[in-house]
Amino acid sequence: MVTKTVQRIPKTRESSGTSHDKVTVSDEKPNAAVSKKNNGASVSTAYLQLGVGQLVGVLAMIFGGCCSNVFTLEAIVKEDPRAGNLITFVQFLFVAVEGYCHFFTFSRPPIFLPKPHVPFTRYAFIVTMFFLVSFLNNYVWKYHISVPVHIIFRSGGTMMSMLAGALAGKRYSIVQIASIIMLTIGVVSATLFDAKKEPNQIETTVASTKEFAIGICILFLAQALSAMMSQLTELTYKKYGNHWRENLFYMHFLSLPLFFPARKSIIDEFKTLSASPALTLVPTHLAPYVPRFLVPQNIVYLVLNGATQYICVRGVNNLAGNATAVTVTIVLNVRKCISLLCSIYIFGNNLSLGTCFGAALVFGGAAWYSLESSRLRAVQKQAKAL
Repeated sequence: MVTKTVQRIPKTRESSGTSHDKVTVSDEKPNAAVSKKNNGASVSTAYLQLGVGQLVGVLAMIFGGCCSNVFTLEAIVKEDPRAGNLITFVQFLFVAVEGYCHFFTFSRPPIFLPKPHVPFTRYAFIVTMFFLVSFLNNYVWKYHISVPVHIIFRSGGTMMSMLAGALAGKRYSIVQIASIIMLTIGVVSATLFDAKKEPNQIETTVASTKEFAIGICILFLAQALSAMMSQLTELTYKKYGNHWRENLFYMHFLSLPLFFPARKSIIDEFKTLSASPALTLVPTHLAPYVPRFLVPQNIVYLVLNGATQYICVRGVNNLAGNATAVTVTIVLNVRKCISLLCSIYIFGNNLSLGTCFGAALVFGGAAWYSLESSRLRAVQKQAKAL
């Protein structure tokens, strides 16, 4: 547990919850390089490229998969905030296994994979950064970071992407800069007001305040690494071509050995989740005829989290390959808003007025930035045509 990353920077998928948003979500932002070929298309044209049936399927994957991923993620971390390593590993494993089945070929033993378009030496840097971003985004749960604030903070990733782009020599318009300032104020506002929750939400002790501050610093570091990874990914696409499917697979597949140092933690977290109350997977009316099959509740959530992370990632990549960058951004912002509302309604996460104000600024600033970026691309394209 996404992708997704004026200049729209190609990004690999994050779990919505990592996941997730990327996984990390993962974060699940669209790969702009994938959608670059469609920058001149309108929203309606993008929809026609997919077809009505495909469009419905893609939107179902994004809204169903990503929102379900946030639900299963919060269900797990509410019970065990220290399960981040296990969640990240399972999300990576799902994407890696599916990708291996997709690329499997008998013609290249012993690994039975085709020769990648990007050299492994280049992948080494991207994979390391991708692993660290995903790992940090899920590790942060142990520091009293709520799911709503996690969603809001990671929605501010455009801010870090612009900073990384500026350091790389890119230039931005006044409107883009203004939208990022608006987005930054929103992130700061939401974070500060969430830190001042009532005692029944977060204990107002010095220790908990320090932990919350550490969690925010970790999220900030993850966003900075994600922005740098985006720049490296963009350069990789320019040099070796756009092969998002291969890139998605190898980033997850090659990351699996990096979990080895955390193996003890992963095993302990699995044992903890296995001790949760059991659920029966056999319908009640079939119980007299079928043997009962009991599975720990949190293990069910864990498997569903990995599966929904994969569905979310595929949906976002599919949309990014057939729609404009602004279309993808708007769809993902709406998805994040729905995830935020679901978190508030289902899990009772009461947000203060200041946090809600900050969230509105974040989503509004991101939308404003995307619209301005789309306008600038249209102007540049028109100028080249003259």
